[in-house]
Amino acid sequence: MSHRHYSINAKDIPKMNSKLLSISRSKDDKDWQSVFHTHPFTELFFVLNGEGKFLFRNDVHSIKTGDLILIPPYLEHTEQSIPGMPLEYYVIGIDGIAFQTEEDSSSTAQIFCNFDNRTLIADLFAQIYYEVKAKKYGSDMICQHLLEILILRIVRSRHVVPVQIGSVRMTKECAQIKEYLDTNYSEHITLETLTGLTHMNKYYMAHSFTKFTGLSPIQYLNQRRLETACQLLRDTDFSVSDISSQTGFSSQSYFTQIFRKYYGITPIKYRQSHAKDRSDFDAP
Repeated sequence: MSHRHYSINAKDIPKMNSKLLSISRSKDDKDWQSVFHTHPFTELFFVLNGEGKFLFRNDVHSIKTGDLILIPPYLEHTEQSIPGMPLEYYVIGIDGIAFQTEEDSSSTAQIFCNFDNRTLIADLFAQIYYEVKAKKYGSDMICQHLLEILILRIVRSRHVVPVQIGSVRMTKECAQIKEYLDTNYSEHITLETLTGLTHMNKYYMAHSFTKFTGLSPIQYLNQRRLETACQLLRDTDFSVSDISSQTGFSSQSYFTQIFRKYYGITPIKYRQSHAKDRSDFDAP
């Protein structure tokens, strides 16, 4: 007789701070209108069937069966199917954690995974979906444990790190500031502009916004402006001076300074580096 025995040291098992909020299974039918939206929690988006695109502001990724998208809180996103290949997918909402890459300490990065053993991952989503629908004795506990298994599988396979985030939601005032910056980034905006919008103390407002977004209001504003500037540099022939003006920077020199600090190259070098890609795309 062969016998092997393995012991487990329970003291070394870390506790996860994740909480299952919801799960849904959807199919992108023809009457579905895709719109940008956000959530105050982390989402796991798993493609069961079909092909399409996953869109963020100024960023688009192709997705297909087996892809998993990790979406951090408050990041605008939506999805679109390729005609004739409708997307079918699970979406899980999780409170308490976000994900970081091992190379990047920012939890705002989008991580796309194509699992070799996607059947195992799909089965975990399916089991959670079944238990939530069944609402039988112990379903909540089973779902929580299945979620933790799913997270561990993701961490093990994709080399990401789960990090705890506060369960406190973005305040109404901070959400209002974010929406204002997203919409009016091309205008002249100061901290006084934002305090007048929310009637909050300037320093408390800045601290609160930084707490919920990881960026100060001015850092977030510059990031939003730079994202739009990149799109204009890639897709238009507008001069650098015109782009700096259209995106709200006070001068071309300041725009170039911030752009170089953020991307490591000048706007002109950025445009040149993308010129070939654009010419290849436009070629018949």
